[in-house]
Amino acid sequence: VQLQASGGGLVEPGGSLRLACATSGLTLAGFTLDDYAVGWFRQAPEREHEGVSCLSRSDDSTYYAASVRGRFTISSDNAKNTVYLQMNSLKPEDTGVYYCVAKRFKATLKTTRSERLCRNNTDYWGQGTQVTVSS
Repeated sequence: VQLQASGGGLVEPGGSLRLACATSGLTLAGFTLDDYAVGWFRQAPEREHEGVSCLSRSDDSTYYAASVRGRFTISSDNAKNTVYLQMNSLKPEDTGVYYCVAKRFKATLKTTRSERLCRNNTDYWGQGTQVTVSS
């Protein structure tokens, strides 16, 4: 399984970036991208990594960290096996390395699959892409 993130860069505060995560290997054994919960984590200097946004088509749920709600939008394209993160109104505190993650959940619990993924319950991590928000 490979998760390859791209789209990071240097942007001024208030600007936008669109990250993309090209996945491969998740669709072996007859599964599709929609069978997985997918999402994005970020790692800022001297801070723990945090789940930024996650999506699960299997239980139709999305999760956003409070710090990005209303500014970031996660989406996926099953045909392209790609996950996106549209980031608007970027702030300096959004700076960090952004990683794509995925997990195929089997059990249905009270907590949504997207939230479970973003709460650090992951199977697959990809290489990150650096996002720097600075003037």
